Amino acid sequence: MSVPLRRVGGTVAAAMLASALGACGHGERAAARGPYAKDAAEAIPMIERATGLRFKREPVIQSRTKAQVRAFLEQRFKEALSDQEITGQEILYRRLGLLPDTFDLRKSLLDLLTEQVIGFYDPKTKVLYVVEGAPREQVGLVVSHELVHALQDQYMNLDSLQDVHGDNDRAMAAQAVIEGEATLAPIQAALGPGAALPAGWDRIRDMIRENQSTMPVFAAAPFVLQETLVFPYLSGAEFMRRFRSEEPGRQPYGPNMPVSTEQILHQSAYFGAHRDAPTEITLPKPATGSVLYEDNLGEFETRLFLFQHLHDQNAAVRGAAGWDGDRYQVIRTPRGDAIVWLTVWDSQVDAAEFESDVEQVIANRFHGATAQESALGKRYTIPAGRTIRLWGGEVAGRPAVLYEDLPDGVSPTLLDLKRVTLR
Repeated sequence: MSVPLRRVGGTVAAAMLASALGACGHGERAAARGPYAKDAAEAIPMIERATGLRFKREPVIQSRTKAQVRAFLEQRFKEALSDQEITGQEILYRRLGLLPDTFDLRKSLLDLLTEQVIGFYDPKTKVLYVVEGAPREQVGLVVSHELVHALQDQYMNLDSLQDVHGDNDRAMAAQAVIEGEATLAPIQAALGPGAALPAGWDRIRDMIRENQSTMPVFAAAPFVLQETLVFPYLSGAEFMRRFRSEEPGRQPYGPNMPVSTEQILHQSAYFGAHRDAPTEITLPKPATGSVLYEDNLGEFETRLFLFQHLHDQNAAVRGAAGWDGDRYQVIRTPRGDAIVWLTVWDSQVDAAEFESDVEQVIANRFHGATAQESALGKRYTIPAGRTIRLWGGEVAGRPAVLYEDLPDGVSPTLLDLKRVTLR
């Protein structure tokens, strides 16, 4: 779920990494004005060494009250996500069992966005904002993290990357580069160019969970929100560590930007002889009703879907491996909302494994649900007057799996697979 949570994520990352790293080293020259100029002066030369880039102009740092920052972030949130996008995502994640049926996604995202915020860089105003009275032990690392974003914004259009719509997977991959670099640069500045976290990224993930009591909104958030919030910082930082090792002297921007979470998760998908670009899927209009919202999940969120219901990390990783593209539609029909989700796979074996895993997901979610098999696949009658259809086969010559969640009375041929195009 690519959502504008970068600012609160910076707070989470800073709080956890500060306890792992301790204080950062000192810089060589002052190059910022305004409050927290000393923190910036210490961080800037280290960031330049770690990234291989130099600031073209002085970063601007301003302080704001917590109330002002909250109001500012709420406005940015409203600009970034439309009501249609929020509603569409909410329906999809509820139907996939990733959010409770009564969950208010908009409110939760706003609360997460503003919980214990310390500072953030805004690419629209080109200003790094720090909350007045923020804990001194965290300000230094937050400023360092956000200064990396200020530097990135001088070499690419950071604002445009954050405004990607309709391609969730690509947006998450870009976010992983942006946040991963901002997480890694202070670490490498403190510990050296080849540094990784002493305890490893898994330990930092555990530390975040162990410290949830200090962030009650994050602690109470559903699993999918927690994991999509943390993903860009930890998986992104590990990707950037590999990038610095495999591609010395280059930058991960422009044509080098990863285009899928698969490329973030798997070294061979990005750094191999041939990059594994995802298959682009174009879905036709549904047989009935109208499309409320359309997007994709990507390998990472497909993995989260499996883990949520299988409770087995190895099975989830295995089941999502081999993903090569997906597309879903949230459809408004006369009988209620429906979803169709089509996934394309590298091989028949990968597709069959995913289909089998989804069968187990359905069994775990809806105890006693039995399948009626036909040429249209397996149909499961589930509570609340709904039907799930699961089909595996070929679409445009590629191994594919179709998952539909339909209100009773809606045709199981809502999506005409013969009209699907792949590229």
